[in-house]
Amino acid sequence: MADVSYVIAGSESTGGAGIQADLRTFAQLGTYGVGTLTCVVSFDPKDGWGHRFVPIDGSVIADQIEAATTAHEPEVVKVGMLGTPATIDVVADALAARTWRHVVVDPVLICKGQEPGAALDTDNALRSRILPLATVVTPNLFEAATLAGMDSLTTIDDLAEAAKRIADLGPRHVIVKGGVGLAGPDAVDVVFDGTEVTVLSAPKVGEERVSGAGCSFAAATTAELTKGADVLDAARTAKQFTHEGIVGRLASHVPFDAVWRRG
Repeated sequence: MADVSYVIAGSESTGGAGIQADLRTFAQLGTYGVGTLTCVVSFDPKDGWGHRFVPIDGSVIADQIEAATTAHEPEVVKVGMLGTPATIDVVADALAARTWRHVVVDPVLICKGQEPGAALDTDNALRSRILPLATVVTPNLFEAATLAGMDSLTTIDDLAEAAKRIADLGPRHVIVKGGVGLAGPDAVDVVFDGTEVTVLSAPKVGEERVSGAGCSFAAATTAELTKGADVLDAARTAKQFTHEGIVGRLASHVPFDAVWRRG
């Protein structure tokens, strides 16, 4: 259905990121949010707010996807944190079984709380099974460098080169988010559509990362695509939305602020 934005992602129990941020973003941008849970991440306040990671059973994920897609027939889906190769297999099979106008992938590569070997297996499965299904992928600096096989990304030209390399993995559009990690006064992103590179820029709001920025950007892109925008216009709206959320950030007892677009 044209007004339904669908997300397949993990829960982040403090509410700053994950499916909580996704559904909040969908509502703020005027689409009906539907979500399928893949895992639960709960930061541990007794252990320096480290990650506690619990995957959802694959059959339960499949049941959720079946119910959501049968009830609403969504045309646009965002894929967030998946967490294990088994989860990736379930989600990839479900995505491939339907026709989508857009599949937006926020490629969460490293799952804190997993053993290094398990994390590598997850990374490899994401590359081989999910990225080829994506129409839009939205990596941050670390994710883009990893996917592109580059040591580091320090310039806008580096972002563009990474985007082009990632496009070779299957996605039709690649949005590399520089955020606060790129030197200079502005947070710079690049959008590659397979032919042209477009640079999006907004003034940085401090130099600290804010929880949920990546989730909110990908979810806002998803919401705008749901409403019929093209990818570049959706990315522009998503960048403005995320910028406003960083300005309006919410502090809590967690040692990092969370994106919140107030009003």
